[in-house]
Amino acid sequence: MGGFDFNNHYVFPVKLGNYEFWVTESLIVSFFICTMLVLIALVIRYFIGKPKKIPAGVQNVMEFIVEMLDNFTVSSMGEKCIGFSSFYGSMFIYIIVSNLAGLFLGPVVNSNGDVTIGFMRPPTADLAVTFSLAMLTFFMIHYFAIRSKGVGNWLKGFTEPMWLLTPINLIGEISTPISLGFRLFGNVLGGTIIIGLYYAMLPVLALIGIPIALHGYFDVFAGVLQAFIFVMLSMTFVSNAMDD
Repeated sequence: MGGFDFNNHYVFPVKLGNYEFWVTESLIVSFFICTMLVLIALVIRYFIGKPKKIPAGVQNVMEFIVEMLDNFTVSSMGEKCIGFSSFYGSMFIYIIVSNLAGLFLGPVVNSNGDVTIGFMRPPTADLAVTFSLAMLTFFMIHYFAIRSKGVGNWLKGFTEPMWLLTPINLIGEISTPISLGFRLFGNVLGGTIIIGLYYAMLPVLALIGIPIALHGYFDVFAGVLQAFIFVMLSMTFVSNAMDD
């Protein structure tokens, strides 16, 4: 049986002066996902047209989704942070769609009988993607902390409750993006590996039925859950930084 390639493939190089950067598989899939989300948003906007006072059809569904995201933001960050709803709503949708990309992973039987996977892995199975999202949260934490408390109080927070704990506080701040990035990365990649190994190890007849349950758990259930956890933790960290 054929194996499954879990590596993030380098597709083609891009040269900027004397430096060479590689466009990866995850970058291409992420670009495709973002493009599709933008196109879907434009199509929805077209069908809604001018918003009606009494919503119906597509407008009714979209208002329900927006209201749900607003309520989730308020419950996690407080009424004053409702403006974060659009940002975290977009992040939530992107992570969910990226996690669900694993649904497009399917068995391909070659002419020699080998079974392989015939589609790209989820972008969130790439540490570069999840760590980038985590670093975005990290910069937001300290930007809004400085904005709400001032530079002096922000720096003072690293020395509380006593200055001897400053190194531990700094380590705690650095560990925030690391834990966020690795949590999402590990869960998505782990599910991808398990599904890939199942496809590669078992005969073709054993691929009927059981993969539905595997995709249902690792891609749908775990994918949605991890997206929810990542966004909720990001909201909590930013909110706490502004309130402390």
